[in-house]
Amino acid sequence: MELAYYSDYAVRLVNSEDPVQGTDELTSVEAVRELFGPAAQAARRTTEADVTRLRGVRARLRAVFEAAAEHDEVRAVDLLNALLMEFPVSPQISGHELRDADGRPDWHLHIADHPANATAGYAATASMGLAFHLTELGVDRLGICQAHPCRRAYLDTSTNRSRRYCSDRCATRANVAAYRARKRLEGERSERGSEPTDRPGRTERTGPSGRTAEAAQDSSAAGDR
Repeated sequence: MELAYYSDYAVRLVNSEDPVQGTDELTSVEAVRELFGPAAQAARRTTEADVTRLRGVRARLRAVFEAAAEHDEVRAVDLLNALLMEFPVSPQISGHELRDADGRPDWHLHIADHPANATAGYAATASMGLAFHLTELGVDRLGICQAHPCRRAYLDTSTNRSRRYCSDRCATRANVAAYRARKRLEGERSERGSEPTDRPGRTERTGPSGRTAEAAQDSSAAGDR
């Protein structure tokens, strides 16, 4: 298993909560185990205490994504370093997959799965994966969805660093909203442009006879000719 794979642990944990809607999927031991996936040994050591502990880690990981989305690289790195120091990893070389027909192992780094508790294991894995993603691809590859009101985290793996949304659904919704806003603005400008305007420099004032001063001025000018 490659280190790049572990960055998805951070995304899954952060997105287990919707701060805008006020919903939280991380409410039970079963929910924690689902975050790990069925193959992780640490998931079997999950207790009720891990629900609360992982929520704390989740808030700290979200802060990393938010700092990166705000282009505050130093703060994002500092926050992630704090997690790495608190939840250190135990890397080991693994070669359980075969690379070729000769049976030679495909050696690669793997995070050892023997933490003190489930939270420590998950936090170490997520933090290391995110650190690998950040250092290899850049801080700007960590983002928060820009489709209002979504605040889901995502990892930008596009070739041109152009990703701004967590999913195609949010991208479509944001594009439709932007299109409608442009059409609404064009309509307002069109309405303003069709409104009648007075001739510049001519002010109508009503005289004693009821005729406007402008009309009186025109009549007087005709009499002088």
